[in-house]
This record gives sequence, structure tokens and C-alpha cells, in this order.
Amino acid sequence: MTRRSLRFRLLLAAAVSISLALLVAGLGLSALFEHHVERRVEAQLDDTLGQILAHIGIGPDGRIDFDVALADPRFRAPFSGLYWQIQDDERRTLLRSRSLWDTVLPLPEDALPDGILHRHELTGPGGQTLLVVERRVVFHPESEGRLLRVAVALDRAELTAARRGFANDMLPYLVLLGVMLLAATWVQVRIGLAPLDAVRLGLKSIRSGTARRLPDDYPDEVDPLAAEVNALLDARDSAIERARAWTADLAHGLKTPLVVLSADAERLRAAGQPALADDLDSLAQTMRQRVDRELIRARIRARNGSNQAGGIDPAADLPTVLDRVVRTLQRTPKGARLAWDLDGPEALSVAMLPEDLTELLGTIVENAVNWAANRVAVRVSSGEAVLVQVEDDGPGVPDPALETLAQRGLRLDERTAGTGLGLAIAQDVCDAYGAELVFGRGSSPGLGGLLVALRLPGASAGR
Repeated sequence: MTRRSLRFRLLLAAAVSISLALLVAGLGLSALFEHHVERRVEAQLDDTLGQILAHIGIGPDGRIDFDVALADPRFRAPFSGLYWQIQDDERRTLLRSRSLWDTVLPLPEDALPDGILHRHELTGPGGQTLLVVERRVVFHPESEGRLLRVAVALDRAELTAARRGFANDMLPYLVLLGVMLLAATWVQVRIGLAPLDAVRLGLKSIRSGTARRLPDDYPDEVDPLAAEVNALLDARDSAIERARAWTADLAHGLKTPLVVLSADAERLRAAGQPALADDLDSLAQTMRQRVDRELIRARIRARNGSNQAGGIDPAADLPTVLDRVVRTLQRTPKGARLAWDLDGPEALSVAMLPEDLTELLGTIVENAVNWAANRVAVRVSSGEAVLVQVEDDGPGVPDPALETLAQRGLRLDERTAGTGLGLAIAQDVCDAYGAELVFGRGSSPGLGGLLVALRLPGASAGR
């Protein structure tokens, strides 16, 4: 998976989105937790405030009296972070918890409605930031009303520590949630992109010849793509059919002038001009061979483009086809004078149509017959691929020319004397079926001419 991969881009976008979402969620939950704890703390401080108000009294000298020890021991530890304070502004009296020591809470000079809870944030002992809750009450000991301000304070560092502890406890779960979300995203991306993989596999099947068209059961988003591919395949088939028709028309159009040319050669021969008649006859024969070869070439290319794409699983019995080719050539004048050395299994299938295999073997073996002096050897063996070696005892080809001939896709008719169309057709057949055509110098005893090796796909490779 590279940086250009659509899967990588989707996963990266999901990872960034999930990370941001979890970050915002973590901060929001921490703030919510702190707010919740703060409300609970305010409620507890208000309860403590109520306990203080319930035990306030007036001494014989008219001063405020509060000598109840509250349950929380922090009220008695200096600068512990938990404090209370009772203030009588009219009589300039002040009571405070031992935890305040010699410090006074600087309550703001604001007008407080009686009995209403007020909340402040003040600076306390040692620079502590305090959360302060305060009530203003009117105390009626007997007849005279006394205005008191009662406050309880807590160091906010405890709230901050609680929030930090909550965040630390929450972090592993957020990480686990992020991993689970990424895993779910990965599964979602795989499922979402599966139709594109199906299109790729479908195109591979079309290219290998096991299918003709893409199926029509893709999701709505991918179905237009599949429809366009199928339309392109239909257009290609139509173009192939038109090319075949044009080739056939051209061949039939040339055959009539060739017949007329042969007839003119006969008339010239009858008129006592045999040399000119032979030239015309040779020219007509050469043109006829070229037309026939081009028809064969067009048939092979058209079959590879349409028949195999139509789901045909080609298979041909190699020994049967080779025996038929050899028997045909043995009946020719050149083949009848040669010694034949055939070696191979009795049954072996290759992934080719029988007529194309006949064309391929016939071309290679006929070339050996044309150049052989006394002997032609054909050896067949099987392994990962089917190997067919055709060797003759002719003059062979120089080594520098062999390196040139072995170049893939080379048109041999442009590199050797004569037309050379036979070997060019052989190369076309090999290209059509993914076979390999290799030229070399023979090394068998008594031979040493040109060695042509064919590596053909086995029938199992074509299925």
C-alpha cells in the first residue's frame, strides 16, 4: 500500500479524523468531569456551611461564639487547603478555622442577598487558588439582628488533581477506542473497495480469456464503470470483426487479379514467351502466398482478441498435431528425402487451439525442412512449460544474427533473405498465446544447424 493508494488515503483521513475526535472528546470529558466534581464540592462546602450556621452562638459579651470542632481534620491543619471563616462587619469581629492560621480570606465587598449562596474564586494562603462559597445571614439571638458573612473555601488544586487523575485513567480507554475505530475503518474500507478489486479480477479474467464481459451485479457507484468497460469491449469486438471483414474483402479482391495474372502468364507461355510467363507466374505465386499469410495472421489475431475473450479454454493434443504436420511434410519432395528423428511423450496437451498449434508447428518444421541437408530432429519435453525443439543439419545462422533474431517482437521477414513470412507468423502465434520463440545453434551430434525452441503453455496453465 503506497501513498498513492486510495486505501491509504482513506485510512489516513480516518486516522486523522478519529484522532481529532478523540482529542476533543477527551478534553470535553475532562472539562465535564471537572464541572461535575466542582458542583459536588460546592454542595459539600454548602453542607459544611450549614453545619457552621447551625452551631453559631453569641457569647455573654455579645461576640460571636463558635467552638464546635468540624469532622474534617483539614480544618485544624495549617494551610491544608480547606478553610472556614465567620465575619461580623458591624462589630469588626472575625472567627476562622485553625487551617487559616494568621490569614484572612479577602471576601469581596459586594452586597449579598440574605441566605443566597455566592461563589467566589480568591487567592488564599501561599498563593492557593480557592473555591469559596459564602452566605450572608441575619442572626437574631434575642432582639437585636446581627449581619454575618459565613464562608467555606477549598483549594482548587484538589479539583485539578482530580481532573488530571480522571484524564490519566481515561487515556488508555481512549487509545483502545481509537484502535477499535481504526480497525473498524480498515474493515469498512476493505468492504467498500472490494467492488474495485472485483473489477480488477474481472478484467484479469477477460485478459486471460476465462471471461468475456464484466458481470452486472456491482454496487450502484461501480456499475457505471463496469458498463463503460463492457461497452469498450463491445466496441473492440466490433472493430475486430470489421478488420476481419476488411481483410477478407481485400484478399478476395486480390485473388481475382491474381487469377487473371496467372491466365496472362499461360497465354504468354502459349505465345512463345516462356521467360516472361515464368516471371509473371512467380510474381503471382509470391503475391498469393503473401495474401494467404496475411489472412492467417488476421485470423490468429482476431481469435486471440475475441474467441479467447469469449471464455474458450483452448487445448490441443501436441503429439497428434505434430504427427499430422510431419506426415504432411514427409509427402513433399523435400521432406521425403530427409531422415526424421522424433522424440516425445505419447500424450501431452497445450493451451492452444489445434488449428493455431498446427500453423505454428507447421511453420517451424517446414522452415527446418527447407534448410536441412539430410536430417530433421524434433524433441518434445514437459515441465513448467512444454518445450518443443526443432533442429536441422543445415548451414545454420551466425551467432551475431542469432542474438538479433532472438529479440522479442522482431519481424523476421525484415532480417533474413526471402519473404520470411512463415517465421513472422510463428512469432505472432507465440505472442497471441504467451508462448516463447527462441533461436539458437544446434548442438546435437550430426546436426548443428538452426535450433528453434518453443516454450508453450501447458493446458493446465490455460485454465
